[in-house]
Amino acid sequence: MTRRDWLKASGLATHLLAGQRLAHPQTRPDYALTIGPCSWELSPRRTIKTTAYNGQVPGPLLGLREGQPVTIDVTNQTQDHEVVHWHGLFLPSQVDGAMEEGTPPIPPGRTARYTFTPRPAGFRWYHTHVSAGTNFSKGQYTGQHGFLWVEPRENPGRYDQEIFLTLHDWRGQMLASDDGSMNPSYDLSTVNGRVLGFGDPLRVRAGRRVLLHLLNSSATEVHWISLSGHSFYVVALDGNAIPQPASVSMLRLAPAERISAIVVMNNPGVWVLGEVRKHIQAAGMGVVVEYAGQSGKPSWEQPDRLIWDYLRFAAASIEAPASAPESAIDIPLVFESKFAGHGAMDHWTINGRSFPNTETVALKPGNRYRLIFKNRSKEDHPVHLHRHLFELMRSGIRKDTVLVEAGTELPVEFTADNPGATLFHCHQQNHMDAGFMMLFRYA
Repeated sequence: MTRRDWLKASGLATHLLAGQRLAHPQTRPDYALTIGPCSWELSPRRTIKTTAYNGQVPGPLLGLREGQPVTIDVTNQTQDHEVVHWHGLFLPSQVDGAMEEGTPPIPPGRTARYTFTPRPAGFRWYHTHVSAGTNFSKGQYTGQHGFLWVEPRENPGRYDQEIFLTLHDWRGQMLASDDGSMNPSYDLSTVNGRVLGFGDPLRVRAGRRVLLHLLNSSATEVHWISLSGHSFYVVALDGNAIPQPASVSMLRLAPAERISAIVVMNNPGVWVLGEVRKHIQAAGMGVVVEYAGQSGKPSWEQPDRLIWDYLRFAAASIEAPASAPESAIDIPLVFESKFAGHGAMDHWTINGRSFPNTETVALKPGNRYRLIFKNRSKEDHPVHLHRHLFELMRSGIRKDTVLVEAGTELPVEFTADNPGATLFHCHQQNHMDAGFMMLFRYA
């Protein structure tokens, strides 16, 4: 049974009214989003037909205030049921935006109202959370992604300019790997929905501190990003401040990951911010960064190595949270694949089972848990835990998505402090659709 079959069998894909918060015309929402068909111009000779929010890629930036209730109306103008996931927020299961948790789908032609109090502060995002299978016109293969910024109660404002950027891949197709299994490949890659050289450059001024918020909204691809002539001073991962900010020459973002970094504009000229790997930059993933008063052909300096380590930003020493038990309860999670035959995508398992037949883990409120990710497959997995944050190996680094590399083991810890059905899955769309999901439930 596939994820899509399970949703149909459980009634979530057709049960339209139970729990559905329909918009009330007499009250105005704080924001309104429309999910609908869109023709988007990636470059002068490349226009794609996709699905997007409010007819734009990425969708509009939603600026919220931490702790201040917000109302968002979402109208579905597609022919399929849809749902919007508010990625990285601590929300009730009914509005989190995953049908597997119990969030009602939005039927075609209907409007749903999401009302919630946003927390925690920081860089979050919103996106579709439906199954796509091998249909590259659905799910995260489309333009359904947008920025969500939750303003903290106190903002130090130690920067002069703020820019949001998203990385995305387009025109997917299934290609066979060496072992005969199938994985997506893409013809085009973009920054904020445009290929390199098309659209406006990022305009900056010498001496300014620019805060860049980067999101990888790709359905499946990890991306490496560099800004020629400059370095990134990383201050947050997945919207959460890190214990030890540090300067790095490049950034690695797995699907759904976000990085916030300050760039000091101390090298006037015209430069390229783009994918480090040449073939992906050639597919369009880059944007011109232009200093005021400068012109000419943008410069690119090719890095010689791919370097990234989460623990570069770890604290020197970390104590366990005061509210948590001294020791965490271990939950081993083993990731493996099952070859489904030549020309087919692999089936993915957690502890030997594929969703919806994966184990359901019971959580007790207030307990501390250690998820031990054991990746026994030959592929990397960006795994995401809904409605919670986890800490990497008691490093002080808190995230909601982490890349578990092939053949490695990675422990993370979290406190069960948000009761309700909680989804855990690989954020790679084809892995998620092929069984790489499970639910945590509170006892």
